[in-house]
Amino acid sequence: MPAPPPPPPPPVHLKPSASSPNFLKHLRPNSSGEQNKRTVPKSTSYRSTLRKKLHSSSSVPNFLKFLAPVDENNTSDFRNRKSDCKPKTSEADSFYESPVRTRRHSWRQQIFLRVATPQKGCDSTSWHDDYCELGDLPPRSPLLPVCEDGPFRTIKEERKRTSKELRELWQKAILQQILLLRMEKENQKLQASENNLLNKRLKLDYEEITPCLKEVTLIWEKMLGTPGRSKTKFDMEKIHSAVGKGVPRHHRGEIWKFLAEQYQLNHQYTNKQQPKDTPYKELLKQLTSQQHAILIDLGRTFPTHPYFSAQLGAGQLSLYNILKAYSLLDQEVGYCQGLSFVAGVLLLHMSEEEAFRMLRFLMFDMGLRKQYRPDMTILQIQMYQLSRLLHDYHRDLYNHFEAHEIGPSLYAAPWFLTMFASQFPLGFVARVFDLLFLQGSEVIFKVALSLLGSHKPLILQHENLETIVDFIKCILPNLGLVQMEKTINQVFEMDISKQLQAYEVEYHVLQDELIDSSLSDNQRMDKLENANSSLRKQNFSLLEELQVANAKIQNLEGMVETLLNNESKLKQTILTLELERKTLLETVKELRTGSPVPSGKPLLTRQEHMDAAN
Repeated sequence: MPAPPPPPPPPVHLKPSASSPNFLKHLRPNSSGEQNKRTVPKSTSYRSTLRKKLHSSSSVPNFLKFLAPVDENNTSDFRNRKSDCKPKTSEADSFYESPVRTRRHSWRQQIFLRVATPQKGCDSTSWHDDYCELGDLPPRSPLLPVCEDGPFRTIKEERKRTSKELRELWQKAILQQILLLRMEKENQKLQASENNLLNKRLKLDYEEITPCLKEVTLIWEKMLGTPGRSKTKFDMEKIHSAVGKGVPRHHRGEIWKFLAEQYQLNHQYTNKQQPKDTPYKELLKQLTSQQHAILIDLGRTFPTHPYFSAQLGAGQLSLYNILKAYSLLDQEVGYCQGLSFVAGVLLLHMSEEEAFRMLRFLMFDMGLRKQYRPDMTILQIQMYQLSRLLHDYHRDLYNHFEAHEIGPSLYAAPWFLTMFASQFPLGFVARVFDLLFLQGSEVIFKVALSLLGSHKPLILQHENLETIVDFIKCILPNLGLVQMEKTINQVFEMDISKQLQAYEVEYHVLQDELIDSSLSDNQRMDKLENANSSLRKQNFSLLEELQVANAKIQNLEGMVETLLNNESKLKQTILTLELERKTLLETVKELRTGSPVPSGKPLLTRQEHMDAAN
């Protein structure tokens, strides 16, 4: 057994500089000859003393107190690492050094030394000497280059690259830059698509009235995917049935365009006033005098909807562009209150330019622009028509309104000017627009009549003007989805087109009678003479049109007769060719069998066959 170690030397006192980051540099042993003679015992006592000092010191970090102290005799070990040819240490040395060596190379201590003592001026010999006296490798800065032969070897200067290598490096840099630009463009496209999806979700943020089943969605997708859809007439009964069963919300904008195409195909010969075909982008470049009125109504249009709620956000800017373009397209109407709601509903289901085209379709092809004219004459006619409908279909409700002096303009004017969008939920308004694109402007009367008729008992309970109007404006639009769906189903079953035409004529007759009652006999005579002269002019113009039409009819009849003659001649030619073919087939058959052709029956030529047929 080895001899026990000698008694430990007196403890080493730490200097006051131990609180600094480089306090380990000052933990040096005495340089006396007595200490050098007793290496192993001194290291053991020195380690225990240093451990006690570290644990008792308040300036040393806590995690360092649990690390093994640095051995001052590590200098020899460092020299042993650099040389593989030297003999191994004795068993006594390994007995004392092996546990310390394993803990001495703790990665936590190395990180701490790098952080606490930044490695600057690594060429200084004192820096290496200080750490060598501690018996461990000096911690290398992560910024210093790694040397293969050792941490203190001089780094060789990098050789200069040739022109070919520089050229290849430059080409590689260019290719990488091009790749980065492409990736950036793709990221921008991806971001744009994500924004589009987000806007689409915001736009369609409403609850549907009639949920669309999967079977109905497949029917719509089949119709929308038909090749040449814009020039193909579909069965209107099938379209009516599909609209009645529901319209899928994510296809609603495309379905509205499809219904508009079908309407134009079925009414392509009607004479309607159409504006100039000015491109939408050209209209946006112009200035409008209606700018102030449009800007005021932007914040009032769907103020609670997330797509329009942001002041001058994406929704309001697109809505402004549509209204501005239409005010320039239709100089007579310009901009009228209520148009912003119609354009807003269209914008929620399609792009900005498509919404403008659909607004133009509704105003000119469907005839909605008449109620937005400055004189509002058509709106007055519509209010009269609604009153007459109430009188004929719901007499008790009509009498209740008359008793409290409630005219239809008090509650129904916003319905007609905004297509119910200013007061009713968006899901209900979307269904109204489905019917509007399908049946035309008379849908507004049907919906208004159905709403008032279905809620007649509740309206009759109120006994004064304020409560009745408040119920119709505020409570009626929020009575539930079931009642809304019932109203839409009733609209499909109603047919009031003839009544509306009769009421419009009745309005004009009453207006003429009212005007005549206030005129004298001479004025009435002058008016009748003017009306008579205008009717004569119309009669002459109609006679001219009739003559032109008769001439066209005669020309068409002559063309039909010529075509019939040509058809008869072609039929005779076909008959002759068939006879000749039959004869030739018989001849070929006889030649194949080898029988001679009878001399008494010569073959007939084609001309002879034609003569025989005639």
